[in-house]
Amino acid sequence: MPYLDENFLLHSPTARRLFHEVARDQPIIDYHCHLSPREIASNHRWADLSEIWLGGDHYKWRLMRANGIAEEFITGGTTPREKFQAWAETVPYTLRNPIHHWTHLELRRYFGIDLLLSPATADEVWERANAKLADPDFSVHGILKGYDVKVVGTTDDPADPLDDHHAIAASGLETRVVPTFRPDKAFLVDRPDLLKPWLEKLESVADVAIIHLSDLLAALQKRHDDFHEAGGRLSDHGLDRLPALRCSDEEAAVIFNRALTGKPATAEEKEKFSFFLMVFFGQLDAAKGWTKQLHLGAFRGVNSRMAGKLGPDTGFDTIGDTQQGTSLIQYLDALSTAGALPKMVLYNLNPRDNYLFACLTGAFQDGTVAGKIQFGSGWWFLDQKNGIELQLDALSATGLLSRFVGMLTDSRSFLSFPRHEYFRRILCNLIGSEADRGELPDDFEALSSLVRDVSFGNAERFFGFSS
Repeated sequence: MPYLDENFLLHSPTARRLFHEVARDQPIIDYHCHLSPREIASNHRWADLSEIWLGGDHYKWRLMRANGIAEEFITGGTTPREKFQAWAETVPYTLRNPIHHWTHLELRRYFGIDLLLSPATADEVWERANAKLADPDFSVHGILKGYDVKVVGTTDDPADPLDDHHAIAASGLETRVVPTFRPDKAFLVDRPDLLKPWLEKLESVADVAIIHLSDLLAALQKRHDDFHEAGGRLSDHGLDRLPALRCSDEEAAVIFNRALTGKPATAEEKEKFSFFLMVFFGQLDAAKGWTKQLHLGAFRGVNSRMAGKLGPDTGFDTIGDTQQGTSLIQYLDALSTAGALPKMVLYNLNPRDNYLFACLTGAFQDGTVAGKIQFGSGWWFLDQKNGIELQLDALSATGLLSRFVGMLTDSRSFLSFPRHEYFRRILCNLIGSEADRGELPDDFEALSSLVRDVSFGNAERFFGFSS
């Protein structure tokens, strides 16, 4: 059977029909990613294949290191062509890793290249891809249009200006690009050396002098309002786990005031302050009808020597083994009790927590919004075939797959949109194969409706980007 042919991952007649007739041509809502608003605003073009394909892609960097490639050919000062050659040397060793699929899907979909990348084909791939990059239509805006991307949700710090988003909105770009509110640096009361410069930036963009805790809350609310005006409808937090220690207003004020004087909070004080802020952020989201995303369970920068040398998001993170249930329940219950539980998407990074997260969503549905609390798609180390199938199975067994908001790239690369195709193929194979085995009804219209909604329709309705 040919590799990556039109029926890749589609192993039954109904699976193939669902993908080709229903899922394939659905538009894309990439509601959570890390694409650069600056590059979207400037309609960025890339100098060569190395820049667009390897720059910032720590998924690839991890595999190159595992293949014995020296760091100078990954993040160091060698030439783009040398870095690409190092990647070409690595790719033949990635068999059974999802990056082998993604690499060759990207070569085919973006560049029309059906060669397998290796040292023997590196020269031809480099030349053909770079020639394609020189095409006038091969730019950020060209990619967004070519993939029929209706919405992109970038990830933005509340202390960052929204100038690029305003420029995008005024540019006439058909894709709607909206900011996502990610205020994780507000928790840094244990690191006054990092907190204070961040507060200075926040003061500037919010035009609020931050002297007391009430000033911090006012500045954050002001930025939340600004994000909403710019089209933002989601917030996000990347946490090892939810904080579990409740905190009064008075305690939070004392902790914050001490941090302003340069006194680091203890671990217990930081957890209390973080809980206080998380409740506040939940209330902000609920008041505006936003969706809160919780990305839970990563151990970040575990190789302290290399993470210290290269910084965050460079490939030195891993799946965590922190217990998630108690603190997550306490947080959701606190918001529910206060009548301020927003729509949520919960993402876990350890697959052992799949059923915990999937089942927990059902305990906090309230009948106001279909699928109000979502078990999010396979994230980071789990956004591959096995991880996606495990997430879909856990969600289906404990909740309503038909209300699921579907896939996102969570990527920094403009070459990642085929991951939506990858997900849709896996979804269609799951549904179609079960139908052909008699485990689901032989009702193509009903199956089509499910696939269409999970691919696009549910996200379009759920997130409220049109409001």
